[in-house]
Amino acid sequence: MPQLRYAPLRRLVFTWALLLFMPLAPAWGAMSDGHSNAGQRLWATPVDTTFNLYRMQPDLYRSALPNAVQQGELQRLKIATVINFYQRSDSEWLSDPGIRQIHQPLHADRVDDADVLQALRSIRQAQADGPVLIHCKHGQNRTGLIAAMYRIVYQGWSKQQAIAEMRGAGFGGQERFEDAERYVREVDLARFHQALASGACSTSPWAYCALRDKLLDALNE
Repeated sequence: MPQLRYAPLRRLVFTWALLLFMPLAPAWGAMSDGHSNAGQRLWATPVDTTFNLYRMQPDLYRSALPNAVQQGELQRLKIATVINFYQRSDSEWLSDPGIRQIHQPLHADRVDDADVLQALRSIRQAQADGPVLIHCKHGQNRTGLIAAMYRIVYQGWSKQQAIAEMRGAGFGGQERFEDAERYVREVDLARFHQALASGACSTSPWAYCALRDKLLDALNE
């Protein structure tokens, strides 16, 4: 009989608790879902889609190959350094002497750890002077690979999160992501971080750059 007496009260308390916590359920789901809208807000945001220009963070942008007209957009953003992964030089369109040019041409189907280490170091060093733009021809494959590795190495993203942005943030060209995605999935992050911290040019002592440096050191002794 006492249980019957308190049953309506229990139902009332349960109902109020359900109403109170129901609005929090979507938020909890979003926090546990790597592909949620909350996670997507960390993705690069569009600035000028006419040349695939996106902001990754306040001092880092990514794009396709700009032209002379779009140079004004870079000046407005106070870009201090342009790092080019495309084969053609930026001197063909970039005439502002106040914007530093770094040319590191890449082929996504042949990229190795030495290439990526060099690119990431260039970005970090250039950021000390102001905002940086990284680009290739389309702003998708080569730029996407380096952007993904920047997210992983310097911002602590997982490989899955970086690849999700590469494919889902609106850069286009998903049919060309196979090589870039393969590198990101297969890179040995422990060895990569070790090489980055030590100043090594590659994760392998047998890489061309490592053998070249050893030869130069031997010749200089």
